[in-house]
Amino acid sequence: MELLISPSILSANFARLDEQIKAAEQGGADWLHVDVMDGHFVPNLTIGPQVVHDIREVCSLPLDVHLMIEKPHTLAEQFVDAGGDYITVHVEADGAMEAIELIKSRGKKAGIAINPTTSHITLEPYLERVDMVVVMTVNPGFGGQRFMPEVLPKLSTIKKMMDMRGLTAYLEVDGGIKRENAGEVVKAGANVLVAGSAVFKGRGSIEENITDLREAAQNALKTS
Repeated sequence: MELLISPSILSANFARLDEQIKAAEQGGADWLHVDVMDGHFVPNLTIGPQVVHDIREVCSLPLDVHLMIEKPHTLAEQFVDAGGDYITVHVEADGAMEAIELIKSRGKKAGIAINPTTSHITLEPYLERVDMVVVMTVNPGFGGQRFMPEVLPKLSTIKKMMDMRGLTAYLEVDGGIKRENAGEVVKAGANVLVAGSAVFKGRGSIEENITDLREAAQNALKTS
């Protein structure tokens, strides 16, 4: 499966969001990652369906919507209507399976996310139903956090679980991803990299930062 880069707008400048989204799109991003936080499941509060709708109006990339919310089954349909393409809920949230079934019934792709300290075993009931598994490599809630390398063995284990079942779902990694660790996560099995600070606050332009991230990951795969 091809390697995809999904820049997270959590680290973008919201005063220039339209401009930065277009720069990511023109700079080679494959998807656009949108973090939705409700102030309950995680302590931070971000955006709702209307902002996702407005992003959909200006962005042609698939929208990778990550719902870090307490009861995703009560709001998932609003994000479907807003234009989300991949909509991910957390295994730790209430009503996760109900939300997944609702998302899929509306013809969208559903994902299941797992926090760093949650056992991979909790994914078992979901693996056959989802189109993507998202492994968090930071504790969710805020951008710009340090990558947790101790999650890499779990990432590898989840990849093996998927391979043993013959599953072709995407395996996305989210949290502290940058050039320096991109190789580690793709070697562990990830094929979708979410990056916020590395793309929107990196040392180069948005296009240069996306290119650097992709090259680091691809070079690691060539030498593995």
